[in-house]
Amino acid sequence: MYRFRKDSISVLAVVDRRRRKINGLYPVKIEVVYRRIQRYYPTGKDVSLEEWETMWNSRRMSEKCISIEKSFHLVRTEVEKLADKGEFCFAALDTRLGRTMLTLNDALRKKMDSLMKQGRVNSYYRYRNTLRAVERHGGGRIYFDSLNVGWMNRCEASWKKEGKCSTTINIYMKTLRSVMKDAVEAGYMREGQFPFRKNGYKIPASAKRKMALTKEQISRIKAWHGDEEIEYWRDLWMFSYLCNGINFRDMIFLKYRDIVDGEFHFVRSKTSRCVGDSKIIVAPITPMMSEIMEKRGNGIEGKSDQYIFRYAKGSETPLEVSLLTRKVIHQCNNAMKRIALDLDIPHLSTYSARHSFATILQRSGADISFISECLGHTNLTMTENYLAGYGKEERLKYSKVLLD
Repeated sequence: MYRFRKDSISVLAVVDRRRRKINGLYPVKIEVVYRRIQRYYPTGKDVSLEEWETMWNSRRMSEKCISIEKSFHLVRTEVEKLADKGEFCFAALDTRLGRTMLTLNDALRKKMDSLMKQGRVNSYYRYRNTLRAVERHGGGRIYFDSLNVGWMNRCEASWKKEGKCSTTINIYMKTLRSVMKDAVEAGYMREGQFPFRKNGYKIPASAKRKMALTKEQISRIKAWHGDEEIEYWRDLWMFSYLCNGINFRDMIFLKYRDIVDGEFHFVRSKTSRCVGDSKIIVAPITPMMSEIMEKRGNGIEGKSDQYIFRYAKGSETPLEVSLLTRKVIHQCNNAMKRIALDLDIPHLSTYSARHSFATILQRSGADISFISECLGHTNLTMTENYLAGYGKEERLKYSKVLLD
């Protein structure tokens, strides 16, 4: 067992029992304690608890022991040099050990780089937006040692003053929680300092704004006539609504080959990367969908590889896919706002199509498990979050039975 102590600084090789891995092993780390602050440095080696208890008793050191010993002596040597000069601090030690991710800002940027390489563009934007929001509050170098419950509360108050809604703050805070968990794992933040621990900072709940429309409102949207370009976007919105509330990212990448026996068969791009979550969604092609495809589509049904609509080419990078989807959604939302204004309908957007599909099915008596299957959800809780509460008609209907 390796231990070292000098000038109230201690260095120790430890098993991180908080971080049990799927294979049952635990990471070995070098713990440095100074002024009751702990910092952990990885060795890159994992052991079982039984192995940790016995590995030091063997006469012949294993390759794993030798590697842990080298990590320990590397940290000890740098601690000793800094202590001898009277210059010890964790920032200096981190620099000597080549640890450059010293700030929350750096951690967010590192995650952004990783997400972009994986092609997870939407997640990249979420981290980028969080970084920008954090830097408006805390500046360009926010050290992990400065983060606590008080800091999180001040950050939340700052965002509220900017006019951010609870849903946006919820997204920012969940992103920060993920980054700080990684920081604890890597030893940049003490576990006791983690602000999202039990009885610590509470992330505000996101506002569950229901976006579902009624069948009567859908009928008025369908019957709306006006500017030809706006009618074009209205038709795409109706296609999304009728095609199981398909999101626009998946809709603009539908191909004729996805049609099987008069139904679309597709997998949501959102879940296609998740093992076990890639459910095939089946949506019957209604007469109105056929009309929209004939009127607004590419019209080359004989080519199975052809996209239904005219946007995708098939050679897009993940970033280009994201930018294309955002552009199409933006144009559609602008058009639907014009229709909403004419028809006096609030909250009309591409999201409304998906929420309306689910809620109208529910109010028509469809079982929630069927709705969940149509949406491609992996559990019923996700589906319940999509469903709107009962409308005024239902409330009046059931209030009458109270005295009948």
